[in-house]
Amino acid sequence: MVLDTGAAKAGTPDAVLAQEFVQFCVDAGVLRFGEFKTKAGRMSPYFFNAGLFDDGAKLSRLAQFYAKALLASGIEFDMIFGPAYKGIPLGAAVSIELARLGRNVPFAYNRKEAKDHGEGGTLVGAPLKGRVLIVDDVMSAGTAARESIALIRAAGATPHAIAIALDRQEKATEAGPDGRMRDVDHSAVQYVQRELGMQVCTIARLADLLQYLSVHTGGEHDAHRERVLAYRQRYGVS
Repeated sequence: MVLDTGAAKAGTPDAVLAQEFVQFCVDAGVLRFGEFKTKAGRMSPYFFNAGLFDDGAKLSRLAQFYAKALLASGIEFDMIFGPAYKGIPLGAAVSIELARLGRNVPFAYNRKEAKDHGEGGTLVGAPLKGRVLIVDDVMSAGTAARESIALIRAAGATPHAIAIALDRQEKATEAGPDGRMRDVDHSAVQYVQRELGMQVCTIARLADLLQYLSVHTGGEHDAHRERVLAYRQRYGVS
């Protein structure tokens, strides 16, 4: 059964790889169903916690998914940047996996606090230069992406693309004229693509999660699918 959720468009994740990734995340307990409050204050029927890729085997498998998605995307880049904090182990793991596959590139990351001794500063690793690929877990409001972009540009390099594990495909929130947060008609991923002109590589999207739930039917899966579909109908972007 193929669910028409808008996933079959140019530039979307590989369907088979995406389904394997969703299954992996469910098995690892990284992708959970229930009721979870997001940063935007929404009650989400699912939660993706990349912090639960918490052992060598899981992190290695995760890096394999990133590397496969990146190589399939055709996105060109000269080095990898992992934003603190979750992006640091993710970026390191992806750089190791790419090297194993014959694509060895420099890697750097940042500290949240500047170091006032030793080499000092907030940047660690290879010097930022050329076309930089940012590796992170998800993109919600796009705040972390904008911070990374500013760091990369300040160093004289080019923020070229972003790789994330899951695109929630939901409306971002922005402060209105009165200072109150409001929903907007685009997602954080779409903002990065359209407004910042950067390419985005995703392993899977919310559409792929819905496809997974349309195939794995019966019992709680049916209820999960209905709640996730209702959530997308309310907060989703095209």
